[in-house]
Amino acid sequence: MKKYIGIDIGGTKCAVVLGDAEGRILKKVRFPTQTDRGAQQAIDRILQAVAAMHPAQAAAIGVSCGGPLDSVQGTILSPPNLPGWDHIEIKRILEERFGRPAYVQNDANACTVAEWKFGAARGKRNVIFLTCGTGMGAGLILDGRLYEGRDGAAGEIGHVRMSELGPAGFGKPGSFEGLCSGSGIRQLGQTFALAALQQGERPAYCPDKGELMQVTAASIAQAAEAGDATAQQVYQTVGAYLGRGIAILIDVLNPDIIVLGSIFGRSEELLRRSMEESIRREAIGASICPVVPAALGEHIGDYGALCTGMRNGYVGRTGTFD
Repeated sequence: MKKYIGIDIGGTKCAVVLGDAEGRILKKVRFPTQTDRGAQQAIDRILQAVAAMHPAQAAAIGVSCGGPLDSVQGTILSPPNLPGWDHIEIKRILEERFGRPAYVQNDANACTVAEWKFGAARGKRNVIFLTCGTGMGAGLILDGRLYEGRDGAAGEIGHVRMSELGPAGFGKPGSFEGLCSGSGIRQLGQTFALAALQQGERPAYCPDKGELMQVTAASIAQAAEAGDATAQQVYQTVGAYLGRGIAILIDVLNPDIIVLGSIFGRSEELLRRSMEESIRREAIGASICPVVPAALGEHIGDYGALCTGMRNGYVGRTGTFD
C-alpha cells in the first residue's frame, strides 16, 4: 500500500506524519514552530523529520499551511501567523532534497478534503468546512471537487461583514471572522465583561478590569459551562452570528453538509441552540442541511497534510489527483 508524508505547518507548532492511503497515521513528529527564531530553523527541523521517515519509500509529500500561498508553484507567501516566512519555495526545497513529488495546499482546503475523504463528510458531493479556529476560513467541495476559485482564494467567508460594529477580523470590524473565531470570542468576552463590571457584576472569567487582557475563548467557555450568565451570553451571541453566516452559505451553495472545526467541536453545546435558531430564521427552509463537528478532531491537520500528498479525489487548480 502506498505511503505518504504529510507536513502541517502552523504558527504555533509543526507536525510531520507518515501515513497510508487508508488514512492510517503510522508515525508522527511534532515540534514548536518558534517563529521568533525565523523560518530556516523550522524548515531545517521539518527536513530532519521527513528524512527520518524514509521518504524514498513515500509516493509523495503533502504540505498544509495557512495562506496566503501559491499552491500551484508551492510557495508560502508571508502568512500572518508565520512572520519571516516570505516567499518560501517549500515545494522546490522538498523535491530537490528528497526526490519525491511535493504538493502544497492552504490549511482550510486541506482540512476540507480530509473531512471529505476520512471524516464527517464522507460520501457527500457538496461540502462546506469552516475552520472555526483562531481565524475563520472555509473550504468548498462542489460537485465532488475542491473548488479553489480563480487564484485559490475561494472560501474566504471570514471576510464577509456580519455587522457594522463588532470585533475585527480580516482587518474588518464586524466580520464573520471577527465575530465567530477564537479571537472574536475573546474580543466579545472582553466587551461583555467590561459592561458587566460597569454594572457591578463580576463575571467568573473576568472578575475585575485588571484581568481583561487575560480573557480567552477557552476561559469564557469554562465559565459558561459552569453557569456564568455573562459567559453564556457571549457564546449565545457567537452562535447567533455563526448561524447567520452559515445561512448565507446554505442559501448560496446548497450543500449536503457543513462541517465545523476546532472551537465548535469543543463548545458545541454552548453554540448549537442559538446557531440553529439563526439558521432556521435566515436560511431557505428546504435547503437547510446538517451542521456537524469535524470528525477528525485535533488530528485534522495531520490528515489534511496527508490528503494533500495523496492528491486523492478532485480536479482543481493544482492538477488532477490520482
